[in-house]
Amino acid sequence: MAVLASLAAVATMVTGTGSAASALAAVTDGASVPAQLHAEVGPKARPKAADAPPLAVAIESLTPSYIPKHGSITVTGSVTNNDDTTWSNINVYPFASSAPMTTEAELVEAAASDPLLPVGDRITGAGYYDTIAKIEPSGSAPFSVKVPRSALNVDAPGVYWFGVHALGENDQGRDTNADGRARTFMPLVPSGTNRSVDTALVIPLRREVSYAADGSLEGVARWTRTLSGGALRSLVDFGAAAGSRPVTWLLDPALPDAIRQLVAGNPVRSLAPTVAGGADNEGASPSSSATAVPASPTSPTTGGTEDAPAPDAAEVAATAAGNAWLDRLHAALGQKQILALPYGDLDVAAAAAHDPALIDSARSRSGTVLEPWGLRMSPAAGSPSGYLDQVGIGAIDPDTTVLVTDRMFGDDPPGVANTAGHKLVLTSSGAAAGGPGPGHRRSIVSMRQRILSEAALRVLSPDNTPLVVVLPDGWAPPSSTGFFEGLDVGWVHLTNVDNATNRTPASFDSKDLDYPRWQRNRELVAANFLAVDALIQAGAALQNVLSRNDRIGSVVADQALNALSYSSRDEPDAARVRTDRSRLWIEDQLGKIDISAPRGVTLSSSSGKFATTITNGLDQPVTVRIDAQTQGGDLTIRGPAKVSIPANGRTTVLLTADSRTPGVHNVTLSLTDCPEDPANPAQCTGTTTPLGSADELPIRSAQVSKVIWLIIGIGAALLFGAILVRFARRLRRARRGPLQPDPEAEPAPEGDPAAEAADEPAR
Repeated sequence: MAVLASLAAVATMVTGTGSAASALAAVTDGASVPAQLHAEVGPKARPKAADAPPLAVAIESLTPSYIPKHGSITVTGSVTNNDDTTWSNINVYPFASSAPMTTEAELVEAAASDPLLPVGDRITGAGYYDTIAKIEPSGSAPFSVKVPRSALNVDAPGVYWFGVHALGENDQGRDTNADGRARTFMPLVPSGTNRSVDTALVIPLRREVSYAADGSLEGVARWTRTLSGGALRSLVDFGAAAGSRPVTWLLDPALPDAIRQLVAGNPVRSLAPTVAGGADNEGASPSSSATAVPASPTSPTTGGTEDAPAPDAAEVAATAAGNAWLDRLHAALGQKQILALPYGDLDVAAAAAHDPALIDSARSRSGTVLEPWGLRMSPAAGSPSGYLDQVGIGAIDPDTTVLVTDRMFGDDPPGVANTAGHKLVLTSSGAAAGGPGPGHRRSIVSMRQRILSEAALRVLSPDNTPLVVVLPDGWAPPSSTGFFEGLDVGWVHLTNVDNATNRTPASFDSKDLDYPRWQRNRELVAANFLAVDALIQAGAALQNVLSRNDRIGSVVADQALNALSYSSRDEPDAARVRTDRSRLWIEDQLGKIDISAPRGVTLSSSSGKFATTITNGLDQPVTVRIDAQTQGGDLTIRGPAKVSIPANGRTTVLLTADSRTPGVHNVTLSLTDCPEDPANPAQCTGTTTPLGSADELPIRSAQVSKVIWLIIGIGAALLFGAILVRFARRLRRARRGPLQPDPEAEPAPEGDPAAEAADEPAR
């Protein structure tokens, strides 16, 4: 007995709980052990593989999911031979602990305990175990064990260990130590309990959505896998299996939008018209002319009309998987509560630090209705880890449902908290962690039993705190068989988050909330937000330029928000590179609109006109604005408020230059977008964005001074005056008749033509 007491003490030190110690304390020598009980004591007699036991045991069903007052418990599953030798005569025994766990802290410790640690008494009575004749290496075999309630030495309320041991023999013989084991939790709630705990299950639908430079979705094959049989399909099927039971969906609205793009053939960004257009040359100067240029081959990136190539097998598979998933999601959402995350699953903590305006933008983009199904949604926020810092909480609208992990609130967390006017819904980190090893901690049975056990401890406590469980991020349940049925117990009240947390919250100072350094270090950095802002601005400029497309800006903004998701925390540099590539793609489109200025202009006066040419290399009409920058303020350039250029065409625009001083002025002409003024569509409004194309020219102002003009005017007056005087003299002579010789005048020299002419009689 002293030896057993020592073993019990060792077990207590290892587990830190009294459950293992109680199990060992119940063991006596072979003569006094009840026939149906046998405890595993001491190290194994023969060594097994260091990495895993030779036999892997999996519990696949457990009915009922709790310890009943009467009847029996049936456990089924499988045993797999991980060894390189054959195992035979394998007996599968149930076991249970004799002392309950009564606190959530004990559950946490138990779930993390060493799988080889003895935690319960093996039940070996006749008919209480199953035998498997033989399992070859890598083979598996099913088992089914039915144990009566009377064989369990348990009475006190709480949570007990329950599981199975597999004992077999190989070429080295047989011993009494388990060659494989599986364990889980089983709650015991007195049948007379008339209380229930409000329990809300939250199913998260969030995933990384990454785009190529041209706006198409990346990783089509990965999308097909997750939609057809991976995590996304598993979660939707799991939620649908709830039937009429209430569950809450935590949805990133960007996710179904991305899948609809996949279903549509995963097109690239289209520049094609989305609104009816006016004349291509609207806004051009009266003297401008549009000259057609040969069209370039149609490109899908600019919204061409050529027949698209036939989809390949991968696209067909993605379309089929996406359609089936959307149909299944629509049916599963039904009348359930839908909590909408900020669009793109925005990293709220990082956004609050670097660009708070994006939180409102993402919230507004998600909206309150899930289209095209018209399903109502309510705003929510919450990270996959459940952590959110003080600044992030403060940046969220107070009407938003904020889901945070209970690990932020110390040892005795409430169900609902209030901090700085924001209601925080605490989610159970323990329930989301799943069950104990050595099996899969998040198998259907392990997850259900952990949730049920957490609920049992809450209903047994005087506080009766609600239980909100956000299922683990990336969880892919292989099936839902028995999960919801196992929660159909009288002391579990399944409801949605709103109903479960409709109570007075406990007040907390946000400074007292725990936001660990490792979470802070994982936040997206400022460079990611700068890259996204630049991409959004480029998308807005492209939309302002396109005369008949009013959607591409919002499409680009949606794709940009996805680059700031919590998923981007895993590879922030890669997310930033993708963002920059998308921006460069847009800038390449804008670069196809070019302005060409003359080599030089000479003004013959203080004002003059000159022509410049704008060429549109896109196969869509565009509207731009010409921006002129001069050195100094002595020269101004005037032109039309905006200029429209047809698809694959060019337009000549007359500009007017006004100079106040003579000399040479260097002018830079560039193109910008033209945000339309709703009050005056003929004008641009707001801040314009350069498109990248620019050209320089010198303008020479050859103004003549006023003094020179005065001298020229006087000279012209003298000239015309002399002409008039001469004309008047001739007229007088003609009226007097022939001229008489003057006697006092000297005779003209002989041969003088003037004298001869004077002597001739008038004719």
